[in-house]
Amino acid sequence: MKIVHVISSIDPAKGGPQATCVRLAAAQSALGHDVHIVSYGGREIQKRAFQSARDVPHFSRIVWHLLPDPNRIERVLGLAAARKSRTVLKGASFMHIHGVWEPILKNAAAVARRNQIPYCIQPHGMLDVWSMQQKRLKKHVALALGYRKMLNRAKFLLALNSDEAQLLEPLHLSAPNLIIPNGIFLEEFAELPAKGFFAERLPRLDGKRVVLFLSRLHTKKGLDILAQAFVLLAGSYPDVDLVVAGPDGGARDAFVTLVDQLGIEDRVHLTGPLYGNGKLRALVDASCFCLPSRQEGFSVAITEAMACGLPVVVSDACHFPEVKSAHAGAVVSLDPAEVASALAGILDNPAMASIMGRNGQRLVRENYTWPRIAEQTIQGYQSGDNRDAKMAENSAVLMPAADH
Repeated sequence: MKIVHVISSIDPAKGGPQATCVRLAAAQSALGHDVHIVSYGGREIQKRAFQSARDVPHFSRIVWHLLPDPNRIERVLGLAAARKSRTVLKGASFMHIHGVWEPILKNAAAVARRNQIPYCIQPHGMLDVWSMQQKRLKKHVALALGYRKMLNRAKFLLALNSDEAQLLEPLHLSAPNLIIPNGIFLEEFAELPAKGFFAERLPRLDGKRVVLFLSRLHTKKGLDILAQAFVLLAGSYPDVDLVVAGPDGGARDAFVTLVDQLGIEDRVHLTGPLYGNGKLRALVDASCFCLPSRQEGFSVAITEAMACGLPVVVSDACHFPEVKSAHAGAVVSLDPAEVASALAGILDNPAMASIMGRNGQRLVRENYTWPRIAEQTIQGYQSGDNRDAKMAENSAVLMPAADH
């Protein structure tokens, strides 16, 4: 098959959708398919993106079609992207759209419809209830101006878990849902680096334990909840510091201000974004991973933390109940006291934390791997008419089975 992925940006600073798009495309390429990615990405973004993904297996098989960074007119109209889509979609079997609220995506879907090429849309959490409440009026106007048509005409909407599929229901979209999670390449975690990253990068952390937040610094990620939880923890655990790693998604300044107001500036360390081996070294070196997010589709960061053997504390809004059922960490509410209590439980019991880490590794390795996920997406692309009710019912969940 010729498969064309379309995403608004390949900048790794944009978070999980960019990482998963690249890895899914690479995994599909490894199955022998002709896989292309259409996106915006100027020279600097290309440099960051290709540097962060250079160790992704089969990355070199992907065919790239990158447009310059969009100016204001292109950002609104997406005309250059539409022309690129028309060219790349010639001879394509299927188009996979990542995200929702961008003209490049709506125009690509329109081109696909005109050429009778089926497409799916992977919202990456952008259509759930919390997300729809952000800039609510603007999004409902956008739905009326073509984005609802884009969604309704999709062969299916790819939800990352059953919670995300249920959270789409208030929109009353006519396209059926398929549920396929994100994953990892086992090769990326086959040889984990040695400990010592934080002492090397931040000498003040030498001899200390680290609670690690690794994600975009965005309001939805719950950084304020994390800071308030750490205040409750810090006095009883003088040997534990908080490290916040990730690109600024608009919440960095507010977080720094809150940390100063809470008087924990000496115990909180911001590293900026970490990619590739640096990210793995941070995950291996931490004592616990924490993501008290207000909204997630299927967090790449949680999956990677577990793949590194790290116990995790995540919010129920991360929609990852398997963390609790597999005893790989704790799932908590958006309550700083509950987050702090869960972190304390892990920090107080290293033996249990080690067991949680091993359980998390097993959970990820047996259930969430890109080769299996790539096979499931191909099955979805090639399935019959998903608009048939019976087909939609039978195909509603495509969860990856264990790799052996």
